[in-house]
Amino acid sequence: MPDLHIPYYILPLFFIVALLYSSVGHGGASGYLALFAIFGIVSPYLAPIALTLNVIVASTSFSMYKREGYFSARLLLPFIVTSIPAAFIGGWIQITDELFALLLGLILLLTGIRMLFFPKIGQKTDVTDKTIWMLGIPIGLVLGGIAGIIGIGGGVFLSPIILMLGWADVKRTAAVASAFIVLNSISGLTGHVIRGNVLLEPLLLIGGFVVAGGLLGSYMGAKLVTQRQLQIALGIVLVIASLKLFFQ
Repeated sequence: MPDLHIPYYILPLFFIVALLYSSVGHGGASGYLALFAIFGIVSPYLAPIALTLNVIVASTSFSMYKREGYFSARLLLPFIVTSIPAAFIGGWIQITDELFALLLGLILLLTGIRMLFFPKIGQKTDVTDKTIWMLGIPIGLVLGGIAGIIGIGGGVFLSPIILMLGWADVKRTAAVASAFIVLNSISGLTGHVIRGNVLLEPLLLIGGFVVAGGLLGSYMGAKLVTQRQLQIALGIVLVIASLKLFFQ
């Protein structure tokens, strides 16, 4: 097993990333991977670390949003039927993703800009169960595979999709996305564990900062901020994630 050196001075940044992402129901894996990349820490062992941190933060967000009554199992189930097995398989796959990261960054950037400057996104419209299942199954399959391959939970993709389809408002979207992230992250992480690709020491070092940021951020998202404020926060998160991909 390699020894990953994590500088102590970057640990507070993990707190900030966890706070920002958890406020919109995300686990923050893309943010954690961005921090590692920015400070020159590159290793295949980072993906399971990010997934584990994802589970910690997204679980906190899900608990907070569910307690406030925002969670919808009806909306979640069609996505996870295919995303969970796809994330597990993705955890076994290793690819070169420079072009994919560029295209993904462009999609996230455009989505983030739309969230920031077109506030009608996220207004809930009526949708039938049949429509949710017809679209949710293939969407879940694609997002689950992506999540497992690159070491994220997939919520950063699912949230804008749900909002732009008008299936839920921002807070209900955050609740569903957090549950989606937890389940996909656990599934993808299982694939890494089977490969023996997990280091415990960095998790113990970073975990406390991430837990604290996740608790504060999820509380702010569920209780203290408005729908529009959350929408702006989500747009900022997506833009940050896209810029990270471009620079990386």
